[in-house]
Amino acid sequence: MVDEPSGQDPLGEDARIVSLDGRLDAARQREAERTRSPQQGQDAGYDSANKVLAELLGGIIGGVAIGLVIDWLIGKGTHWGLLVMMFLGIIVAFRNIFRISNRRSD
Repeated sequence: MVDEPSGQDPLGEDARIVSLDGRLDAARQREAERTRSPQQGQDAGYDSANKVLAELLGGIIGGVAIGLVIDWLIGKGTHWGLLVMMFLGIIVAFRNIFRISNRRSD
């Protein structure tokens, strides 16, 4: 076996190496926090906006489609089915948007 000089510690326990490792770990943590926090906040806001838009469009388009089918099945010249179902779709869409906005963000 190779004997180490009596005045030096093994390589992993050298005070300069340990100090450098500590500073590198601290720098990595600061960089991870700096780059992670804004990105997660932007993603959460973007996801919420997409959910709201999908609910709004889905409610309106779904209501119009069902209303047109009802009008087509009834066969009359009036579009009461379209109007009623479109307004019901809007009401349901806004109800779902309020539910999304009242959820707690984790």
